[in-house]
Amino acid sequence: MSSSSAIETRIHPTAVVDPKAQIDLGVEIGPYAVIGPEVRVGAGSRIGPHVVLDGRVTLGRGNRIFPGACIGAEPQDLKYNGAPTEVVLGDDNAIRECVTINRATHEGEQTRIGNGNLLMAYSHLGHNCLLGDRIVIANGVAVAGHVVIGDRAVVGGVLGIHQFVHIGTMAMVGGMSRIDRDVPPFAIVEGHPGRLRGLNRIGIKRSGLGDLDGGAQAKQLQAVWAELYRGDAVLADALQRVRQQSLYPPAETLVSFLEASIGPGRRGPLPAGR
Repeated sequence: MSSSSAIETRIHPTAVVDPKAQIDLGVEIGPYAVIGPEVRVGAGSRIGPHVVLDGRVTLGRGNRIFPGACIGAEPQDLKYNGAPTEVVLGDDNAIRECVTINRATHEGEQTRIGNGNLLMAYSHLGHNCLLGDRIVIANGVAVAGHVVIGDRAVVGGVLGIHQFVHIGTMAMVGGMSRIDRDVPPFAIVEGHPGRLRGLNRIGIKRSGLGDLDGGAQAKQLQAVWAELYRGDAVLADALQRVRQQSLYPPAETLVSFLEASIGPGRRGPLPAGR
């Protein structure tokens, strides 16, 4: 293959692409896809059959949008008044079949997804959601508006996440759970209602965190978790005690998340299971 054909943009003749849309080099657009005038598709992205990109949508490089996905439609929010809000995706995301991603509600706001994420078939991402990098959201997950999900979190299938919930980095949420409060970083959650079941030890090991500083960072994280969730003190008091020591980055991430979660304007963290 020549270098010129390697970067060729290919648009199927049945696709409807507005002349004002910005389509970068090497993009493939499949049959019956619909691309609106305020859409930008980054280089090397593949837009599958019957995909709809509507409203102000920006896709970075190397994204794969599978058949039937709909990105950028108006938010399912009665407060929406037609403001020119956005959906912004980073690079190398896989958006599987029939996923829906709504744009934000108020002017100047975004629904934003980072890099390298996988949203499996029939999942829904509501308005004003903010996703980090390398997140996996399994099939049939309904994510309500204003949800924040941290890097490398894994969300099991067929579950709902309440609006304004925060899910921390490297958390793992079991399938068919009910998530109505915050999920701390590095935690495993499952159940209906959802309850904390412990640390995501396998995810921590796979991440390489367990090897840092001769394992000291992972050991401290385990000790802090035990202090917060296995003692008799209420969480706020336990957090104050933990703060009396110097914390490595993983433990600091956990403690800072929980301090914010119990603060004003947040839903508070899920409790531990009994």
